Parts: sequence; C-alpha cells; structure tokens
Amino acid sequence: MAFETKKINPLDLQPRKAVGVALPFSGKAVFNSTYETKEAIKANLINYILTGKGERYHNPTFGSGIRNLLFENINRDNLSDLEFLVRDAIERYFPKLEILNIDLQGAPDSNLVSFTLNFRLIDTQIEDEITINFEQ
Repeated sequence: MAFETKKINPLDLQPRKAVGVALPFSGKAVFNSTYETKEAIKANLINYILTGKGERYHNPTFGSGIRNLLFENINRDNLSDLEFLVRDAIERYFPKLEILNIDLQGAPDSNLVSFTLNFRLIDTQIEDEITINFEQ
C-alpha cells in the first residue's frame, strides 16, 4: 500500500522564526510577521500585484502594473489583458507557484474589478487563494 509523504519547507521547521512580513502593516510593532512559507508567499503575491511598475526605487521592472489598466474603461479586452499580465508576472517572479485559476470579474457601472487567484505551491502541493478588489 503506497502513501504520499507530506513535504515541509525547511523554513517552516523552526516554529518561532519569522520568514516574512504580513500585510497590512498595522501590527503592534508596525509589522506582523509570518511564520510559514505559505503565508509569506501569499503576502509577497499581494505586494507584487498591488505594486506598480516603476514604483520600487532601484527596481523599476518590479510590479504588475495592473492599476494602469484599471483606469481604462472596463471591458472583456481589459480583463483579458489583466489576466495576461498576472500570468506572465507569476511565471517570471514566482516560479514555485502553479496557477490553478484566475477569475476576473468586472463591474463597469461601479468601476470595480474583483480579482481572485487560486494557486498551488509546487514543492508542497499546498493550495491557497487571494482575492483583491480594485475600485476606481
């Protein structure tokens, strides 16, 4: 009888050692720490998606640039451009993630775009999702 062993990231083996910083920055000591790689990658994804190109000093190519497309009229073409931007960026900057699903819902009357990304960590097979709502 075969069984599948659970893979654990080596960074997660030290329970009191922080591996990242959580969003938002509203903790008691300004930063809330993350103690698992899953939480750290999720915070890094949100940070990347919300950062515009050219916004980071000395790293002008970092950031998704999604907000630039959100000031256009919301239609199916814009939503497909957004999906392409996100897929390309995740493949380039997050090689240990596998995209399971990207769901972009636009509400043109209220200038709202809802973005949901389902992903899997390739090494550990842990699945998670993030949801971000953009309003103009």
